Amino acid sequence: MILIWLITILLASGVAAWMIARWSVLAARWIALVATLADFVITLVVWLRHYGQFSIVVQGNWLEQLDWAWIPRFGIHFHLALDGLSLLLLMLTFFLGIVSVLVSWTEIQHAEGFFHLNLLWVLAGITGVFLAVDLFLFYFAWELMLVPMYFLIAIWGHERRQYASVKFFIFTQLSGLLMLIAILALYFAHHAATGVYTFEYKQLLATPLSSSAAWWIMLGFFVAFAVKLPAVPVHTWLPDAHTEAPTAGSIVLAGLLLKTGAYGLLRFVVPLFPGAAHQFAPIAMILGVIGILYGGVLAFGQTDFKRLVAYTSVSHLGFVLLGIFAWNELALEGAVVTMIAHGISTGALFVIAGLLQDRMQTRDMGRMSGLWSTMPRLSGAGLFFALGSLGLPGLGDFVGEFLVLLGTYPVSRLLTILAAVGVLVATFYALRLVQRAFHGANVHEWKLPDLVKREALILAPMVVLLLWLGLYPLPVLNTFKPAMKSLQQYASRPMREAK
Repeated sequence: MILIWLITILLASGVAAWMIARWSVLAARWIALVATLADFVITLVVWLRHYGQFSIVVQGNWLEQLDWAWIPRFGIHFHLALDGLSLLLLMLTFFLGIVSVLVSWTEIQHAEGFFHLNLLWVLAGITGVFLAVDLFLFYFAWELMLVPMYFLIAIWGHERRQYASVKFFIFTQLSGLLMLIAILALYFAHHAATGVYTFEYKQLLATPLSSSAAWWIMLGFFVAFAVKLPAVPVHTWLPDAHTEAPTAGSIVLAGLLLKTGAYGLLRFVVPLFPGAAHQFAPIAMILGVIGILYGGVLAFGQTDFKRLVAYTSVSHLGFVLLGIFAWNELALEGAVVTMIAHGISTGALFVIAGLLQDRMQTRDMGRMSGLWSTMPRLSGAGLFFALGSLGLPGLGDFVGEFLVLLGTYPVSRLLTILAAVGVLVATFYALRLVQRAFHGANVHEWKLPDLVKREALILAPMVVLLLWLGLYPLPVLNTFKPAMKSLQQYASRPMREAK
């Protein structure tokens, strides 16, 4: 029952916060904070309880699972399951959920109860995505993320929030419908081959498909996950959504929603369609490298603080796409570490962007300059996370990207070299961000308050976690290793040609 509680706590607390905000906004905020904190503690306890088992690689087993027959006639189960990959991403989800609640404590000043309802419900949808192993339930959770995120942008966003929210909705809804078609095609193909209707993940893994059917169904899944990742050229919704969303919305988007796309590629695309995915891998890896370079170059050219950080996500998630389709141990480990480190470093940069906008009423770096003299602690935090974003050795992003490059080198030396150039581009945009926003003379004579205790409480754990990932990533790698072996085992299964 522990898995259903992770979702139920968020859903129920969202409704409770919405209702109680009529009498006390502060109580609504505390309900949201306690709910995310409770889920984080639960997943931390599960991790500590199972950590000793991670060094023993047991393929195909779940750490926790819940399986109820939901609509047996159509082979639909309420099946939740947890392995090392899901566990790591859930811990990231609830940690960033806590950060999102805290950073919104004073920023959100209208419809606070409805805000917390949407924030907790989008976290519940993300939790469902990371836990669902029935494809119908997975799609249900996938769509559950969409509506609350739309409202977060459309109601509490910035100047062009309506445009950004509609664009986000159209991209994600259309790609989600494409995935639904692919799920149904796999569902009926499995029935045609076995006589059994099922959405169960492990049963669908062995579905015999012709090479053309596998290609088309795989592409349906890939496009949906590539839009969420986002991969070039289906990334254009992301800069607008990140820029116009409230700070909490930007954190959830960058730190969590993008990871659902990467998770889908890891969990479903390659294991379900190993032959088609292997043939498609060169194209996917090229798209990953294009994203690394393209996102980095566009980030360098931005003057809007949040838009610059948004384009860095296109670049960093390019490394994830590259590592997933290189599909060897080093590359997969690098992809997962990059996902976690990116969630922390980019989430922190969005926190800093929100704090600056709250103080200065602008995101234009041309109007900043010299902030170090008036806000040394906030500026120092900005420097730290910018260095994390460029992949400074000793911080988490470096470990992830370095492992991806090591894993990609045996597969394609050319793509490895081009991806390494992307690290150099990251140096340019990160240093440009620090120079334009924090260094130089305070020509605009800003006199602004530095970090308060609540803001320092938000950023300090993010500093510690990014350092921990950079200096001692072994616990994360050990946690992921059994799940990685299982995924590799599934992907190495020979696919029988349908007659």
